[in-house]
Amino acid sequence: MNPMTAKFRLERDSVSRRTLAIVISTVLAVVAGATPAAAHSAKEKTITLPAGFQPEGIAIGAKPYAYFGSRVDGDIYRADLRTGKGSVFSEGPGAGNPSLGLKIDRNRLFVAGGSAGSARVIDLRSGQVLKSYTLKTPGSTAWFINDVVLTRDAAWFTDSANPVLWKLPLDLKSAPVAVPLTGDIQYAEGNNANGISRTPDGRALIVVQSNLGKLFRVGYDGRSTEIKLNGTETVVNGDGLWLRGHQLYVVQNRLNVIAKVSLDKHATKGKVVSRTGSDSFDVPTTIAEYGKKFYLPNARFTTTPTPTTTYNAVAVPIP
Repeated sequence: MNPMTAKFRLERDSVSRRTLAIVISTVLAVVAGATPAAAHSAKEKTITLPAGFQPEGIAIGAKPYAYFGSRVDGDIYRADLRTGKGSVFSEGPGAGNPSLGLKIDRNRLFVAGGSAGSARVIDLRSGQVLKSYTLKTPGSTAWFINDVVLTRDAAWFTDSANPVLWKLPLDLKSAPVAVPLTGDIQYAEGNNANGISRTPDGRALIVVQSNLGKLFRVGYDGRSTEIKLNGTETVVNGDGLWLRGHQLYVVQNRLNVIAKVSLDKHATKGKVVSRTGSDSFDVPTTIAEYGKKFYLPNARFTTTPTPTTTYNAVAVPIP
């Protein structure tokens, strides 16, 4: 989506693997202005992640455990939300195989594989990989499988480099299918389709285009329609999405804020009603909910990654 702190040690081979992979993952650490993390308020708490981990995705299921993916080598780290303690739960494929967007379906974890152009499904009981998939658009020389959302019958993955969504049936009995994006969305230079969610009525998907700050309603056939926000409003640097009723929360990573967007039930129009920041944010990327709090990993894209760089996740009250 490790070298560990004194509490959370891994085997020596994992340390060397992550050290070598730092060079590969540095391309994701975009040097852009962001406010450094500062002291958090009494209503917030942090979860310490392993040094050098470079988190990106987060997923939380019915139990009080958060799963984080590493951009370095795809390791999955599981943390107990009650104690903050954790360890690597599922070892990743290695250097150049990140774990980015994550989603939980019962006892399975769906993982977006970023620049590796892949997806994995992990058993949450054992940490073993159930299935691995290649999601590389034919004829393309680059791909970036960025995030994933689950619908009633499929997992849907975004590709920030190619105008397609990948549909993977939840029964895992069929191969994933590329669904071309058509309509209003137009890919441009930079990071395009990123976070993905369902619409409030469940009849379509919502995708955020990070570089242009636009939201789109996307039918299951791939046809997209822009969701106009307050006329000319945008959610530039939009990353992870979280739907709560008719409220869509958009993490604007390098702006260190969560934008709250009020939608109609079909997600044909929306309005940015608030933006909430925190001194504890240091380029948060994705978002998950548990116990009336949002949890966000700090990716720290503006900090040069090393094997000893510190990382954490922040829990904040739901705005």
